[in-house]
Amino acid sequence: MARNIVISGGGTGIGRAAAQVFAGDGDRVLLLGRRAEVLEKAGVSGALTYAADLSDPADVRGVARFVAQEFGTVDVLVHGAGGNGILEAPSGSDDPLDVVAHQWTVNFRINTLTAALLTEALKQRLAEPGGRVLFISSIAAFRGSGSGAYAAAKAALHPYAHDLARELGPRGITVNVVAPGYIEDTEFFGDTMDEARRERLVAETPTGRAGQPGDVAATLHWLASPVAGHITSQVIQVNGGAERGR
Repeated sequence: MARNIVISGGGTGIGRAAAQVFAGDGDRVLLLGRRAEVLEKAGVSGALTYAADLSDPADVRGVARFVAQEFGTVDVLVHGAGGNGILEAPSGSDDPLDVVAHQWTVNFRINTLTAALLTEALKQRLAEPGGRVLFISSIAAFRGSGSGAYAAAKAALHPYAHDLARELGPRGITVNVVAPGYIEDTEFFGDTMDEARRERLVAETPTGRAGQPGDVAATLHWLASPVAGHITSQVIQVNGGAERGR
């Protein structure tokens, strides 16, 4: 039976790869993201799209109404929205404290608040039993990210997911987190990646290769499957062992 899948950040990278996997099963997929043109060009067969700023409660209420109208029940909710907030340039003051405030605010807004608002808006629509909530975190939540803000924003998803798992477990709903490492073919790094940095990141993996969006999508698909019904409140590492170091 086809399921109803809602994926934030579904227009590119990991979110898009996950959408393609679920759509390949014949599931009904809704792609959410800030840019309508990106969602429309995602190329996910049969997918619905809805452009919204998921850090804006008003926009999220609009998403909830759309979901109620088109789906009714949500079987799988995947939180793929987010990114490296350092790529969102500050405006105005270049005072060091203003820059820090900007970086931390942006990172928590796009990586943490988006996930919390969308979850709370759709929580009562999750299928029971059998509903799945899946968060995409990062290896940075364990190892840091240089500036600290992005890592902290991703790490904040972990206790939220654990609390949700306890809250939703009695309804037969599982909640898990997937923590990718270096994943190629995404917009995450913008134009900041060079060959030396890429080689260093790949060298940190015992597998000796960069991750692909499909690696994470396959893990999300498995966690959303019936065979993973007794797995909840977990953080699954998908980083080629890089989190352990070499």
